[in-house]
Amino acid sequence: VQLQASGGGLVQAGGSLRLSCAASGGTFSSYAMGWFRQAPGKEHEFVAAISWSGDSTYYDNSVKGRFTISRDNAKNTMYLQMNSLKPEDTAVYFCAVDRTGYGSRLPGAYDYWGKGTLVTVSS
Repeated sequence: VQLQASGGGLVQAGGSLRLSCAASGGTFSSYAMGWFRQAPGKEHEFVAAISWSGDSTYYDNSVKGRFTISRDNAKNTMYLQMNSLKPEDTAVYFCAVDRTGYGSRLPGAYDYWGKGTLVTVSS
């Protein structure tokens, strides 16, 4: 499975961005998916996850109510709508595939990772 994240950029605090994660290979519609982020000098941090069907979604408390994860299985693409962005959201955002689960908060549960897209939020 190959993953390509896109949509990052520079935005002012309070602004919005939508990240996309396009998948190729494998059976996208049967996989749970997740978004993680890594700020400079920090570990990978869970952001959000979505079940294979899209019926179940999970968020870290730091983004709940501001970010929305979704997927379009017909397009083999997952999204992360990010609103009310804060400077502390600045990080490289990665998408990942969990072939066997329903959307875990643990990076170790994910089997494939994309290369990430940089989000910078200025104050």
